[in-house]
Amino acid sequence: MIPIIKGELQMSATIARLTQNEKGFVGTLATLAIRCPITIVENAKKDEYSQEPDYRVLANRNGFELGAAWVRTSQRTGAEYISVSLRAPEFGTLYANIAPAPGGKEGEYVMIWNPPAH
Repeated sequence: MIPIIKGELQMSATIARLTQNEKGFVGTLATLAIRCPITIVENAKKDEYSQEPDYRVLANRNGFELGAAWVRTSQRTGAEYISVSLRAPEFGTLYANIAPAPGGKEGEYVMIWNPPAH
């Protein structure tokens, strides 16, 4: 499990609810205008020397790749987290983090949108 330090992700919007499985995560990307079942799968091409992402984000309806995700380490706390980049014509580019769901049961996660800094 990837721990998240409480307080790091406040004041952001949840854009997906996810369930962890043996290959990554499954869930639904949902905004006011979009509702898309997604799968986040471990990247089979990734090795310790490549610049490949750790995960690929796929749309379940058509199998199109919507983005990628990387396991990162917080500079402030040293805790690992998953950073996500999504791109589609409907919303441009979005950046998010995957965190345990609030009140979370084991294996339940959310994707939290990181709005651009002003």
